[in-house]
Amino acid sequence: MNGRRRRDAGLGLLGVLVAFGACEAVSRAGLVRRSYLPPASAVVARAVELGGDSAFLDAVGATLRAWALGLALACAIAVPVGLLLGSVPVVDAAVRAIVEFLRPMPSVALIPLVSLLLGSGTETEVALITYAAVWPILFNTVYGIAESEPLAKDTLRAFGFGRAAVLLRVELVGAAPFIAAGIRISAAVALILAVATELLSGFGEGLGIFIAQAQLATDGARDVLAGVVWAGVLGLVINGVLVRCERRLFPWTPERRAAVRS
Repeated sequence: MNGRRRRDAGLGLLGVLVAFGACEAVSRAGLVRRSYLPPASAVVARAVELGGDSAFLDAVGATLRAWALGLALACAIAVPVGLLLGSVPVVDAAVRAIVEFLRPMPSVALIPLVSLLLGSGTETEVALITYAAVWPILFNTVYGIAESEPLAKDTLRAFGFGRAAVLLRVELVGAAPFIAAGIRISAAVALILAVATELLSGFGEGLGIFIAQAQLATDGARDVLAGVVWAGVLGLVINGVLVRCERRLFPWTPERRAAVRS
């Protein structure tokens, strides 16, 4: 398993180096104007420089705070609702049309409406993040409940356990890996919405505001791409942490057992 992880990490690093070299070569060769595509080395150097800028780090912190709050609210809403829909078919059938109507609606399209209702502050950003992050967790929870072990449920019922006990002891435990996967997906969605909301709305503070303001600077492309690099690194770190947590918390999943055997 460790050898496989090292191989995957090596291939990932190779892919990053190839992409870095291609961007560097295209810019240095003059195939694209440097005002549009600065050399990758200059972008990375600027990203590292921003790591020592307290004002920039405050902006990143503001984005992460909105991201964390929105994701936490999404979990608090989606998991109980998903358990209800997954365990009570009548309720699921009653609200399915409403859920399918709301799910495809892009969160960024709701910025003007939510801004009118909540104002141009952190509340609007958190509301939009929550709305976008709810759906992967909700549907993964419902799917996890549907995939719970029937024999275990029947066994508990045979010993006189009620519906609540079956839900908590079997269905919730069986759905937990699916819920964790939904949270990992929603974490990426929430980060995208956090940056996009700041970028498109133009209010508040955060990484998206930095990117939006950098477009107006003389050397704007370099700062814009440096901000994008920071967003990508944050997403990579968050995903890595959540994947590691999944592996530690749910070692009994089929995918995890297959990885251990290999």
